[in-house]
Amino acid sequence: MEESYSAKDIQVLKDLTAVRKRPAMYIGDTGTRGLHHLVNEVIDNSVDEALIGFCTSIEVIIHPDNSVTVNDNGRGIPIDLHAEYNLSAVEVVMTKLHAGGKFDNKVYKVAGGLHGVGISVVNALSEWLEVEVGRNGQRYFQRYERGKPTSELKELGYSTENVGVIEGEGEDRHESGTKVTFKPDSDIFGGYEFDFNILKTRLRELAFLNKGLSLFLNDERSGEERAFKYEGGITSFLEYINRDKRVLHRPIIFEDEKDDVKVEIGVQYNDSYADNIFSFVNNVKTIEGGKHLSGFKAALTRVLNEYGRTKNSFKKVNLDGEDVREGLTAVISVKLRDPQFEGQTKTKLGNSEVRGIVESITREHLWDFLDENPKDADEIIRKAVEAARAREAARHAREIVRKKDFIADSLPGKLADCSEKDPAKKEIYIVEGDSAGGSAKQARDKNFQAILPIRGKILNVEKARLDKILKSNEIRALVTALGAGIGEDFDFQKARYNKIIIMSDADIDGAHIRTLLLTFFYRYMQELVSTNHVYIALPPLYMVRKKKETRYAFSDDEYAKVLEELNVNEGDAGVKIQRYKGLGEMNPEQLWETTMNPLTRCIKRVTLADAAEADWIFTVLMGEEVEPRKNFIHAHAKEVMNLDV
Repeated sequence: MEESYSAKDIQVLKDLTAVRKRPAMYIGDTGTRGLHHLVNEVIDNSVDEALIGFCTSIEVIIHPDNSVTVNDNGRGIPIDLHAEYNLSAVEVVMTKLHAGGKFDNKVYKVAGGLHGVGISVVNALSEWLEVEVGRNGQRYFQRYERGKPTSELKELGYSTENVGVIEGEGEDRHESGTKVTFKPDSDIFGGYEFDFNILKTRLRELAFLNKGLSLFLNDERSGEERAFKYEGGITSFLEYINRDKRVLHRPIIFEDEKDDVKVEIGVQYNDSYADNIFSFVNNVKTIEGGKHLSGFKAALTRVLNEYGRTKNSFKKVNLDGEDVREGLTAVISVKLRDPQFEGQTKTKLGNSEVRGIVESITREHLWDFLDENPKDADEIIRKAVEAARAREAARHAREIVRKKDFIADSLPGKLADCSEKDPAKKEIYIVEGDSAGGSAKQARDKNFQAILPIRGKILNVEKARLDKILKSNEIRALVTALGAGIGEDFDFQKARYNKIIIMSDADIDGAHIRTLLLTFFYRYMQELVSTNHVYIALPPLYMVRKKKETRYAFSDDEYAKVLEELNVNEGDAGVKIQRYKGLGEMNPEQLWETTMNPLTRCIKRVTLADAAEADWIFTVLMGEEVEPRKNFIHAHAKEVMNLDV
């Protein structure tokens, strides 16, 4: 029987229903990233007020019930009646998609919240939302539940509580501000909770990008508080990123405007081998870059090549993008009237005209700096030339790694692959030691689990260039097994596995191996980490067996709890207790049950919430400088409990 399909089958989702039906279309996902995207949408609106000079202070509060307050001292959302809808402007903004004051550029010349869907999406995806507006010395309040108002906009009367003061003259001086408190809907976001560190990172970035703006973060759950205010702007940002690194020159800062596009860029080189580039559009972090980033990269490569050829010692220089970005720290911030982001989540800028503008401004100002600072220029060019020489040496190693038959030639009996052909269903365990690798090969499910044993501790990539890194047999085996390339060549779409799971012993050596592997992934396969494909296996520390019941404990506290629940003590007759010092002490059945069976295992996903902080940690713990590492250990030694030496 043929199914009917007619006009009655066409649905029109009214108001905010579409947002609740397909939330990922508006916020990216319904996990941690999407949850924090809600807060960013509200914060962006407050920062937009700061961009045009009407806001000096923003406060973010995380409440114990997983609700969040964003409070600013801007002008406050208009409260007068909107003629078309016969509703207050507050309610229109809160309940209508594509409603806002940022479309005609009259009120906001530049803004991060541009699509008019931000705050209404937050409202739609919240169990409840309360908005309080201060305008002309009065306060107004309205509450919504799952996007629908539960009351009219109420006038609360005069108060200075929780609203800021906008400085003015005479009658123009007034109390104002917007305070939004919302609780994400658990039906959509499940058990995800707000992360203090993720919000801290965002507020710190905004403080760097907006000189003099005060931002406060208060976590009522833990009592943690942070305040951010930087008068140095991007200069302070560079100093923060490069702390504990040996920089080659003072920061190169330039700011210019062309065709209503304002460009502010900071550049500084250090003696490391990695690059850190942070790009923003109207204060929104563009994690996938875009035209502004490509314009900057093109100008940087061209200027360093052209300048180098004017010097006798560098006349034959031929640098590529990878060479000139070695050791580079850069912050690129552009502000424009009508940015075209790719999607509501605003991760990539698509305005083609911006590339040429950024490239032109970068070229002019960077050349002026090099011309006026010849000693700094020589340091920069010399580092890039050394990188170029190392790149040529690495090219031969790359060619070997790229060969399709490299696995068969170089990993006989080492990589135990799986039979599944779909990479999305496959996972690989990187296992410490051949003996543990043998147990893992016996324990695994051969259908979808691959095993790659590594011998000992891999090379510390924080202290080596790519040419030396690719001479390491263990790293070459790892790169080839994953199949997605390395460094500039890395492409996750070519990866042979969806989950990369590090499985090492629960001791100091195992922790060191994990750190070395994470350093490698972060520096040369960062997309694996940023897209949540790297995991750490958590093997148990103890096995307790009483008669036919076997329990595993993954920490000393859990071990004590297991003993209590089984009503046994160490040394009791008929009770077997095993303390696992290494993976090799577990038989295949135990390893499968505790660490490899997807239904019962415990694995920890590695996430990248703060790239700048992660970069600093890797620099301190794995870099050349000893003093910062010593200071870090002194500062955090008391946090290390039950050290297993």
